[in-house]
Amino acid sequence: MFEPDGFLGVDLGIVNIATTSDGQIMAGRRPNRYRQRHRDLRAKLQKKRTKSAKRALKRLRRREARHAANTNHIIAKKIVATAERTSRGIALEDLGGIRQRVTAGKDQRARLHSWAFAQLGAFVEYKARRAGVPVVHVDPRNTSRQCSECRHTHRSNRVTQARFVCRSCGTVMHADHNGSRNIAHRGEAVWKRGAVNRPGTSPR
Repeated sequence: MFEPDGFLGVDLGIVNIATTSDGQIMAGRRPNRYRQRHRDLRAKLQKKRTKSAKRALKRLRRREARHAANTNHIIAKKIVATAERTSRGIALEDLGGIRQRVTAGKDQRARLHSWAFAQLGAFVEYKARRAGVPVVHVDPRNTSRQCSECRHTHRSNRVTQARFVCRSCGTVMHADHNGSRNIAHRGEAVWKRGAVNRPGTSPR
């Protein structure tokens, strides 16, 4: 494992599955359309309540699981490759209780519960470990409300799902990009605190 030159923050979300602090949005509309089609199909099959419909539902769930795993593998590979190429570590949110923490509408709740966030995090950690890329987990609280430029935190900063406007310094950017930048900053702080306990290293 190398000493990272900064951290690549990764924001995991409902609309955009992963957004990095470099501003790269990974797997947005296409997976959402796929999940919507399958939710509609599941609803039709569940109404039938026949044995053939139940078998079809099982096949559908297996197909969805394979699709999610494949998408997560692709995303994790890109994240780790970017971090390795730029000599950075990876900062991820601590996703414990994500489903309880997130306030979402009915449609977004369905998306939230249908995606394997824990699996994506596990894939990133596994691939990062193989590549020798450090991974840290950070407190996710207020990453969507805090300005990544001036650190001003307020709920009104998050204007819409996609738009962030700081009420203090006026910074405007994509909300998920802003969140991932906050995660990157927190990742650096976590790493520096931990450096005290790592042999042969010292905080920068």
